[in-house]
Amino acid sequence: MIIAKRKHVALVAHDNKKADLLEWVKFNKYLLSLHELYGTGTTGKLIEQELGLKINKLKSGPLGGDMQIGAKISNGEIDLLIFFWDPLESLPHDPDIKALLRMAVVWNIPVACNRSTADFIISSTLMDTEYKRILPDYDNYRQRKIL
Repeated sequence: MIIAKRKHVALVAHDNKKADLLEWVKFNKYLLSLHELYGTGTTGKLIEQELGLKINKLKSGPLGGDMQIGAKISNGEIDLLIFFWDPLESLPHDPDIKALLRMAVVWNIPVACNRSTADFIISSTLMDTEYKRILPDYDNYRQRKIL
């Protein structure tokens, strides 16, 4: 699968990490403006209001936004995930968070869970070129489940 030069980037942050993500987005505003941005409810609204970037806003994470992004990943509509999550806070929608991260790994998309990794991804030369993403071959898995 070819990921276009203009990437579809999902931006997600837990409450305790929203300020960190906003700071990171502000620092990388120009680079991010070259791509199509998606965000869960509150995070997307904050980025749009405070930084003026256009964000395709989905539902709030606890109300299904994490699952919406996961579905977009599995449908090939999200190319990379920037998810500043709080590892010290137990949240009622932890299973959704795990499922979202699982989708990123299952469908082989880059995922950053902290600022350092996000910095490496955004500064990669692959961000402004086409990229051939190798999709996992799940035919054997599907056949096992049918039998």
